Amino acid sequence: MIPVTNSIAIDPREVEESFVRASGPGGQNVNKVSTAVMLRFDVRNSPNLPDGVKARMPKLAGTRLTKDGVLVLTAQRHASQQRNREEALEALLVLIRAAAVVPVKRRATKPTYGSQLRRLEEKGHRAKIKRGRSSAED
Repeated sequence: MIPVTNSIAIDPREVEESFVRASGPGGQNVNKVSTAVMLRFDVRNSPNLPDGVKARMPKLAGTRLTKDGVLVLTAQRHASQQRNREEALEALLVLIRAAAVVPVKRRATKPTYGSQLRRLEEKGHRAKIKRGRSSAED
């Protein structure tokens, strides 16, 4: 099991990796060696992710999540296949950790009496400035 947080761990068999040729500059090996990693993780059908994490994942993953609920991450920064694998896995863990954080519900509050007074004073001051801009001849 791959530990994500204290309460969440994912099975390595759930993570599917495929290797493709990296784009961009790379010297002699760029057209011969498949060093870029395409990592796929089925978020929707993962038995190890809590429902709350599954619910928050689409917003965090954005376009990296397919309509079927599969997260697709690509890593091609390094020339080494192993380093790209580590980077892709770390990106997955970071995303799951971010989704594991439960957002704090906003509690509606009323403005304080002092802040209301300051706002009205500032409005009056602005109105006075704008009235002063008009010419007396109009």
